[in-house]
Amino acid sequence: MNPAMHTRTRIKICGLTREEDVDAAVSAGVDAIGFVLYAPSPRYVTPERAAQLAKRLPPFVTPVLLFVNAFATDVIATCARIPGATAQFHGDETVFDCMVATQNATRPYLRAARIPLGADATRFDLVQFAREFSSAQAILLDAYVDGYGGGGHVFDWSLLPPIVPAHLVLGGGLTHANVGTGIARLRPRCYSLSVDVSSGVEAIDAAGKPQKGIKDPAKIGQFVAAVRAADESFV
Repeated sequence: MNPAMHTRTRIKICGLTREEDVDAAVSAGVDAIGFVLYAPSPRYVTPERAAQLAKRLPPFVTPVLLFVNAFATDVIATCARIPGATAQFHGDETVFDCMVATQNATRPYLRAARIPLGADATRFDLVQFAREFSSAQAILLDAYVDGYGGGGHVFDWSLLPPIVPAHLVLGGGLTHANVGTGIARLRPRCYSLSVDVSSGVEAIDAAGKPQKGIKDPAKIGQFVAAVRAADESFV
């Protein structure tokens, strides 16, 4: 892969629940905003709420709707509420499930690959997964933990295949401190690389506990700046 072909890393901030956080992300220059439509998640928003928040997005900022093992009819109905939305499948969905829910990929979709932590990452055949889901716009890499979602964990990037014939989105425990390393490690291995952050830009309460679904605008700014600094090394 030639990393010089794609020197701008696209940025998605996921798990937003408030108007002010959507506005902060847009002001920072992100490319996509993610809304979690999985009820057990602490970052869950209803389809109605996602549609309300998505109305704040200006042109060319993409709303991404995250689903986990949802009925195709629910995916289709929710996406219909939000013009220009991309679907993200983060559960056990098969290719058939994704194709039905996106009406034969007429709506773009991302498929999450849940990469095992530690040395077990080598057992996951990412190349075969990308081939299987070739109809996806990109493959999103996240850490495999109990339940769904990466839980803020970082998997071992060095254990991924040297060449993956797909557009990739790197997620799983990203922060402003490590995203540059992730970009340097993975961009040469794929067609293009984007990044997806959630817990890494969330606010901390007075007791030092993370506030899931509540974003910190300063952390968003730091994260975007770190991505742009990493991009400069490829110019």
